[in-house]
Amino acid sequence: MRSMFKIALRNLLRYKRRTILTSLLIVLGVTMVLLFSGLAGSFKSMMVGIITDSTLGHLQIHRKGYVASIDNQPLNLNMSAKGYAQLAGVLDKDPGVAAYAPRIKLGAMLSNYAETTNVRITAVDPSKETVVCPALPDRLLDKSVLVAAPLVSPGEIVIPQRVAAAMGVKAGDSVVLIATNKDGSVNGMPFMVSNLIEDVAGPSGKDAYLHIEDARALLRIDSAEVSEIVIRVKDFGSLDKVTDRISTQIEQFTNKQGKPAFEAHTWAKLSPFANIAGMIDLMIVTVKIIMIAIVLISVLNVMLMSVFERVREIGTIAAMGTTPGKILGLFVVEGFVLGLLGAAVGSALGLAGLLAVKYANITFSFARMDNLILRPTIDIGEFLAIAIIVLVASTLAALQPAWKASRMEPVEALGHV
Repeated sequence: MRSMFKIALRNLLRYKRRTILTSLLIVLGVTMVLLFSGLAGSFKSMMVGIITDSTLGHLQIHRKGYVASIDNQPLNLNMSAKGYAQLAGVLDKDPGVAAYAPRIKLGAMLSNYAETTNVRITAVDPSKETVVCPALPDRLLDKSVLVAAPLVSPGEIVIPQRVAAAMGVKAGDSVVLIATNKDGSVNGMPFMVSNLIEDVAGPSGKDAYLHIEDARALLRIDSAEVSEIVIRVKDFGSLDKVTDRISTQIEQFTNKQGKPAFEAHTWAKLSPFANIAGMIDLMIVTVKIIMIAIVLISVLNVMLMSVFERVREIGTIAAMGTTPGKILGLFVVEGFVLGLLGAAVGSALGLAGLLAVKYANITFSFARMDNLILRPTIDIGEFLAIAIIVLVASTLAALQPAWKASRMEPVEALGHV
């Protein structure tokens, strides 16, 4: 086998220009795929992390039908205190759940006594919310207040930065919230603006934050009902398994019609960014297909030319007793070596490019989020997968020319002009 690799390398070096040009095509394809895959994949992972760690959590449970009407934030579809207790019992026992937190979602009118605007409100239990969404405090403009105080205290409100700018409101100002409860009555309460919060992509990225007890007072809710339960899993890679397990377990709780009372949804079902993430995955697959095509065409062309130019040589070694299988192997190994060289050099250049981007601290903006830093991750598994694809493609491309060479009749090959 070692001698076959030596012969293959020697034959490739006989036509240096052609070998170099073909290798450069493979190197370019591998490098571009690795750069695109690394950058696009890291962008996707970063955005998913921002969305799940600062707004949505990994998984949410709602009363049946709530998500279908989520834009209206229907208070009549809140979970009862009994329902919350039942779900808490399931979540406490699930080994895949790291933490969970209750929320109340509502729409309200925000007034600074001079002008009024509508806002979305997410009412939270601060001690639990910062566990399921650990990046939420990082969105606060004044993070120093967290040293001595929770995310939001009773009597306080955290409002979105752009809403505050539009209304001329700043931390320390007094505002009034006016909301309609599920019975149709209107109530208003004064609050102090404790902090401002940066926007992120998605509808829930523009929510103001209240303490959950203040929301119950504003809506005149006597019981401990909630709109949703936000869940953080221990291993994000096992999110689908945990979701399936929880969905199965909560089916035991039914409504008056005997149908499931609750439903679980992952972040992907709740965020429009999931569609962008799917498009990124599709583009990565498309680029890989293009790379495979480049490798196949390049290696096939080189090997066909090699067979055509070495017909008499093939006839000579066949006449000397070399078996068709060995002739086939010689040309297949040539294609394999060509792919190996391209994959090795391309992987090295791709790694260098990703490292350069990683340490260049390149910033970009997405939706309403500014100064995001691009931090490409270097996935060894992805590097190995690309290398294997190139090696398989180059070997397959060499098969047809190699088969043709192995089937040549020695007499006809020796007489070839």
